[in-house]
Amino acid sequence: MQFLIVGPGAMGCLFGARLKTAGFDVTILDHNRERAEKLNRQGIMVEGVSGEYTAMVPVVAGEVKDRFDFVLLCVKANRTRAAAESLKGVLRHDTIIVTLQNGIGNLEILESIFGKDRVLGGVTAEGATVLGWGRIRHAGAGATVIGPGGVPSDTLVSALNKAGFKAGAADNVEGLLWGKLIVNAGINALTAVTRLKNGRLPLVNGTSLIMEELVREAEAVAAAKKIKLPYDDPLVRVREVCRNTSGNIASMLQDVLNKKETEIDFINGAIVMEGEMLGIPTPANRTLTYLVKAIEEGYQEQLQIPT
Repeated sequence: MQFLIVGPGAMGCLFGARLKTAGFDVTILDHNRERAEKLNRQGIMVEGVSGEYTAMVPVVAGEVKDRFDFVLLCVKANRTRAAAESLKGVLRHDTIIVTLQNGIGNLEILESIFGKDRVLGGVTAEGATVLGWGRIRHAGAGATVIGPGGVPSDTLVSALNKAGFKAGAADNVEGLLWGKLIVNAGINALTAVTRLKNGRLPLVNGTSLIMEELVREAEAVAAAKKIKLPYDDPLVRVREVCRNTSGNIASMLQDVLNKKETEIDFINGAIVMEGEMLGIPTPANRTLTYLVKAIEEGYQEQLQIPT
């Protein structure tokens, strides 16, 4: 079975390294030629809860061949369309494209480009932090769910389980994606603003209270859309994810620390947009969205501690 991983970030490196170590044919696609060359020399270096190891995964920059059974899309949500368009004329007609990204809207973009029958939605509760090019810390293990069910999903789930992931399939794709969205909405922006690791958020009084507001607003929007979430109590689930990934530096905080564009528009911003269309107020999510955007806009003007 042959995999193409699009994006050598934390998730792309983690899934690529684990699948390669399990004996699968894996290639990573990178837009940065210098980084690709370095990763080909050093391999993907992993440390953390799954052990310490290096996987020599081929990394390409530019065009790829049309030999892949599955494409796992692990780029930021704001790069989904560009990444998909670059692959449109390259992949086989039966290649399955899987989104393992944050936020909502990725599935719809991929379906519009490749067709609904070739696209699977996926969510993962794995936690990983980028330490450098091709170096990651696997900070916490969690379930990975793919949907809708069927032969492609079952094949992928089997491969992921062989690679040591806790994988399963489900038919309620929209519920899966909203379930992950609410978790991200309760964690990511808070870490980006406070610079706290995941595990601290429920333990600090201020972030705990704001987290509850963020989650309850998102829950209200999901209920109005009649979305069946994959858990009974969203706040309990968000706190559980914080505990399970306590040492993780959330992806949005990693972006802020590296002064990169965040996915705020596809997470808390998406909840605000959906709430507006439904007439549901989302003041906490709106405020966090504005704060993260202000941080992004002010990257070059932030004060530094004198040395």
